[in-house]
Amino acid sequence: MFGLSKLFSSKSAEKAPIIAALAAYRSSAFAIGIEQDWLEELNQNSDKSWQVKLSLPFAGCGEINEIEKFVADKLSVPVSISAKVKLPSTYSFKQIKHIVLVASGKGGVGKSTTAVNLASALEQEGAKVGILDADIYGPSIPLLLGLQGAEPKTADNKNLLPFEAHNLKAQSIGFLVPSDDATVWRGPMASGALNQLMNETAWGELDYLIVDMPPGTGDIQLTMSQKVPASGAVIITTPQDLALADAHKGIAMFNKVNVPVLGLIENMSYFLCGHCGEPNHVFGKDGAVTLAHRHGVPVLANIPLAIEIRESSEQGNLIAKDNAAKISETYKTAARVLASSLYYQQAQSSSVEIIITED
Repeated sequence: MFGLSKLFSSKSAEKAPIIAALAAYRSSAFAIGIEQDWLEELNQNSDKSWQVKLSLPFAGCGEINEIEKFVADKLSVPVSISAKVKLPSTYSFKQIKHIVLVASGKGGVGKSTTAVNLASALEQEGAKVGILDADIYGPSIPLLLGLQGAEPKTADNKNLLPFEAHNLKAQSIGFLVPSDDATVWRGPMASGALNQLMNETAWGELDYLIVDMPPGTGDIQLTMSQKVPASGAVIITTPQDLALADAHKGIAMFNKVNVPVLGLIENMSYFLCGHCGEPNHVFGKDGAVTLAHRHGVPVLANIPLAIEIRESSEQGNLIAKDNAAKISETYKTAARVLASSLYYQQAQSSSVEIIITED
């Protein structure tokens, strides 16, 4: 990556306007614009147009077209921007940079479907992503990824190789036990199995590992919260009062074990009428917003109740990868905001540590 001294060369005066335009861009993911440290290349062509290469510290490549248009409009010249994702080389676990727990207070709110589509959205935003199915009693990741019947493999007789589908690395207890068999284990045994899946899988280098947590606040949730260095948690809920009450308990649990809650995703938020096109709030309205305000966290997305999500899931496809579906962009926007939140949280932590050291 070019240092600031290279960017501000003898032509620094010519580069100043585009650097300022990049810094002025704002969105829910790019809360403070494009920082100069993210500039990898910055070249002006003979026709006064610009070519920009960015190295983003979080998954956010899906917003490049908007950034490009904003800068071009601001400067009134053509601008071409490309980007790659390169997170800071700080690992929280093995070669994994961020572990994100996707949880819910109760079952039946679409947590697993949301988790796997969120993972896919992060991958499409330019990151290396894995997903761990921590729902020992009801694993659904094999079905959602179209991997039913896949058998575990190992390269060294010590560590399991993760399965790969849709450019995601995946692991689940569902790959180790028959799909038609019930997992009848007590809490300690289930927690032990989860520890093995986490520690004895050769994940390789990942930017984000999404963990699909079981519903509730039991042994497995405590195991993941206390023994795994999670960067944060995302709570999935529906607008119903019952789901919101349980989601509140989930937030309270993560607060007790000092895992930051990065935001809420409201699933089955509304149903679009096939006749008039108007949203119908079948399960209530603004429940996640009220809960988010109560706890001071953002609502990352409002996912509609849509038949396309069910159909894609049952076929082992991911609606987040279907660029023709409007829902796809909803997941991607949530992924960008989640990723940027993790980056700014990490940057703030580093700043605090520096201040303490200097004192």
